[in-house]
Amino acid sequence: MNRNSLERFALVVLLAAIAIILGPSTVYAHTGVSPAHDLMHGLAHPLTGIDHVLAMFAVGLWAAQRGGRAIWFVPLTFVLVMTLGAMLGMSSVSIPFVESGIAISVLAMGIFVAAAVRLPFSISAAIVGLFALLHGHAHGAEIPASATGMTYVVGFILATVFLHAAGISVGIAQRLRSSPRIVRYAGTAIAACGLFLCVR
Repeated sequence: MNRNSLERFALVVLLAAIAIILGPSTVYAHTGVSPAHDLMHGLAHPLTGIDHVLAMFAVGLWAAQRGGRAIWFVPLTFVLVMTLGAMLGMSSVSIPFVESGIAISVLAMGIFVAAAVRLPFSISAAIVGLFALLHGHAHGAEIPASATGMTYVVGFILATVFLHAAGISVGIAQRLRSSPRIVRYAGTAIAACGLFLCVR
């Protein structure tokens, strides 16, 4: 696939992403109405909301852009802090502005990828950790008191790792192809979706 074909493909992805966010039933993973009892629900739940899918994919893209130890450290930070957030949500610990923060996370991560932002390592981890806390809390707060929730938590952790890995794989593949603009176009599409989530 030549560069022009890749750019056309990126445009198609951008348009598809915009079309997806216009579907109101699929915008948020954190609806509070879907089952949250077992491993399969945990695996499926993060994949049913565009907010979580885009944020996790963007974390992987950004980690790949940064390169070096960021490729594993940034996603690992997200997963660990997300798990902490889930525990807080399961324990009914309140965190303000969770849904707004999740929408902002999509916008911010998209901007970071689109602009190929390079922040100090500790600041990168802190930002990703803050977003992870919000995503994890939203997932954990949905688990009913009648359920143990642990298999559900394992499920959404595995789904999150998959989305991170997908982002990292795309980012590395485009870097090897010397096509960093494709990743930045993807970041622009993610930021556009995040902006829509913030204002809807």
